[in-house]
Amino acid sequence: MSDLERAMLLSVHPRFATAILAGSKTVEVRRQRVAAPPGTTVFLYATAPTMAIVGMARIASVHVASPREVWSASRTRTGITRREYDAYMSGATQASGVSLENPVTFDDPVSLDALRAEGTFHPPQSYRYLKIEDLPQVAEAARAADPAAQRSLSRLVSA
Repeated sequence: MSDLERAMLLSVHPRFATAILAGSKTVEVRRQRVAAPPGTTVFLYATAPTMAIVGMARIASVHVASPREVWSASRTRTGITRREYDAYMSGATQASGVSLENPVTFDDPVSLDALRAEGTFHPPQSYRYLKIEDLPQVAEAARAADPAAQRSLSRLVSA
């Protein structure tokens, strides 16, 4: 798998996962540099209490700059208030605004229990790239959950 074909697992609060999948939140902000090329597949892991991969999207672009610049460029698309943004970015010297497109909601989320039943699985604190050895495990867990998830993961596994 080349760098251009790697997938990202992004942990988000369930409120934000819902907004991303509904298309009302198109920019996810992070306190650290995100270096993923456009077209990267992003699997959305909704944190507690959901604890499941609930859908996916693709990265359209990534804007890395100061927190002020990222807010200025994407404030209407972040799904959060300025107060929430400032609290989250407090002390950060750079920020990333990850623009997402083509969201797909999984009818049956891939639960943390199902992921762990296929082997050791640890959701990331923020995000991580799925290693090639992670993909079959996630694809197998998705098999019983959602056909869209299974198809997407199978394409990545065979890449």
